[in-house]
Amino acid sequence: MIAMSLAEIAAVVDGDVVGLGESGDSDLLVTGPAFLDSRSPAPGGLFVAFEGEHADGHAFADAAVAGGAAAVLGTRATGVPTVVVDDAQEALRTLATHVLRRLRAANPALKVVALTGSQGKTSTKDLLAAVLGAAAPTVATYGSFNNELGLPLTVLRADAGTRFLVLEMGARGIGHVAELCRVAPPDIGLVLNVGRAHLGEFGSQEAIARAKGEIVEGLGRDGVAVLNLDDPLVAAMHTRTRAPVRTFGYAVAADVRLHDVGTDELGRVRFDLAHRSHREHVRMQLLGEHQAVNAAAATAVALLLGVPLDRIARSLESVGSLSRWRMELHERADGLVVVNDAYNANPDSMAAALGTLAEMGRRTGRPTVAVLGEMRELGETSAAEHRAVGELAAALGIDRVVAVGEEARPLAEAHESAVFAASVEEATDLVRNNVVGSEVVLVKASRALRLERVADALLSGEGTDQ
Repeated sequence: MIAMSLAEIAAVVDGDVVGLGESGDSDLLVTGPAFLDSRSPAPGGLFVAFEGEHADGHAFADAAVAGGAAAVLGTRATGVPTVVVDDAQEALRTLATHVLRRLRAANPALKVVALTGSQGKTSTKDLLAAVLGAAAPTVATYGSFNNELGLPLTVLRADAGTRFLVLEMGARGIGHVAELCRVAPPDIGLVLNVGRAHLGEFGSQEAIARAKGEIVEGLGRDGVAVLNLDDPLVAAMHTRTRAPVRTFGYAVAADVRLHDVGTDELGRVRFDLAHRSHREHVRMQLLGEHQAVNAAAATAVALLLGVPLDRIARSLESVGSLSRWRMELHERADGLVVVNDAYNANPDSMAAALGTLAEMGRRTGRPTVAVLGEMRELGETSAAEHRAVGELAAALGIDRVVAVGEEARPLAEAHESAVFAASVEEATDLVRNNVVGSEVVLVKASRALRLERVADALLSGEGTDQ
């Protein structure tokens, strides 16, 4: 974040500075980023205090400042230097917009990349951050911190040296992405796909498409929309923007094209990237053919920002891991292979992960085990979608399935070799006492289930005969 005095911040967010003590020095500078967790204070940063259902951040203001924060942004006095506002969330957004405007005025070369989609957002963001970060100073969203709090916090990590700002944008309803674009107007808007995640909240894929397409509506004529040409609902978004459009995918007409996509025996993806007359072979360390599409999306953006195709390819090959619990490949001492993809799940990402598991089993000759938890927020389609995942696992020849959580019961019913576990604890006991070193185990579910605990137990060797 650019250095700002408390007086400057208060003026921007229409707040009052309190808690300065006898000195009354409102010229106290905030030199670090804004943050929410008082246990991990940013030196010289701004602690943003919210009143939540289970905790009140104002109670931790002392700890944040004692840990190195310069001051607090909150809705009441805290006993330490604080900018007091009526609405801390709105103040955070206002501050982020102001800071980005100043950064752009000081450095017209700064480019803001915004991306959205039903699945693959975080993986693509991580790939793009790696590619752009190898070319110039880059700030990108942490993990999946992509909502009305995460996005302004990411913006406030940018400083005068930042060349690329990569912002993942999530949506839980119509208008959410549009609001995020108002906080940080993008120069490039990327849409990956329109899937079935959050169908329970949106009601239809068409509604999801309306929400995701807000990102290209937020572009000016001097921006660029980057669209997945293989997804009809995404490709149709070209009519919703004044900006030029670039495309990626398997389609022959795509600006960045994928060729010869496949995987090695451990599921690591291999493919060719083609752009105009240039072509590069890429051997990634990441699992699953779906990562090729994410890589093509990142490539399309990076090319627009001046990174040559050969440098993009080498940067993609250097990425050893993504944000936590996304197709993480682990091997236990006895040879058991565990793929931990427990961060999130929806029907499309389940299909991609199961396809990768099946291919790993086919290429290595290992038995396959899928520990599949509930997919949340599917609404009335939940039972049918879970059943379809079970049917797909059977069609792919997955040897054993453990379905976890009540909503996943139809999944178990659709696979003759499946067992049902009502809880993560029950699933953990089932799996860790019934797998051997020759198997490949996939662990995947919606975030709320915290199914990574099964993977952790397997990798720790607890309850096994090791």
